[in-house]
Amino acid sequence: MATTNTYLTFNGNCEEAFNFYRSVFGGNFSHLARFSELPQQQGYTVTDADRNRIMHISLPIGASVLMGCDMGPQWAASLVQGNNFSVSVLADSKAEAEKLFSGLATYGQITMPLADTFWGDFFGMIIDQFGINWMISFNEKSQK
Repeated sequence: MATTNTYLTFNGNCEEAFNFYRSVFGGNFSHLARFSELPQQQGYTVTDADRNRIMHISLPIGASVLMGCDMGPQWAASLVQGNNFSVSVLADSKAEAEKLFSGLATYGQITMPLADTFWGDFFGMIIDQFGINWMISFNEKSQK
């Protein structure tokens, strides 16, 4: 059965926010990656101003994980504080990921089709018919 976590999106202050959340909840970041680590072969060149922004960060809190990132400047204008989050779903299988993605995409908008990614997940993003952002992923290594 799939599990869900919250994914927060920021416009340049993700690291500040997550340092604050860590001070409140305790613990350590299980993952922190900056845009400077993005492979250049992905067709995107990171500007010097964006190299230090957070591409992905994870803070385990109990049995769940609070995750986040800084939005790239090309999408920053669409960021609205208060609804700058996604529900992140980790599926137990590729088939489950495809089923959940397909179901949530009904009458919705696919913003990133399900595909294998450079970080190793089978991953896609959707805005459902109710305006909720979803991230669907499956990672075969986490299943072993």
